Amino acid sequence: MLVVEAKLKNGTPEQYQKLDEAIRTSQFVRNTCVRYWMDNKGITRNDLQKLCSTLAKNKDTPWVTLLNSQARQSAADRAWQSINRFYQNCRAKISGKK
Repeated sequence: MLVVEAKLKNGTPEQYQKLDEAIRTSQFVRNTCVRYWMDNKGITRNDLQKLCSTLAKNKDTPWVTLLNSQARQSAADRAWQSINRFYQNCRAKISGKK
């Protein structure tokens, strides 16, 4: 997976605001994917990718289209990684926060 970092030194308030919006939108997509997995059985990684496309087309969430498709899919991949890690910890019977 390609990870792009954003470094902003001595930026304008507008630049910081845009960066915060991108972070919040990415978190929204990731949390929505995890919530979708919790509410439905048999969800696969591909289903989460489809959900990203659905979120982008949804008129209730117009801010999601501000992220490009690669960023949305990256957020869905991160959600799938956390789901997979949860399953691995459950199988290994690791106690604590999952």
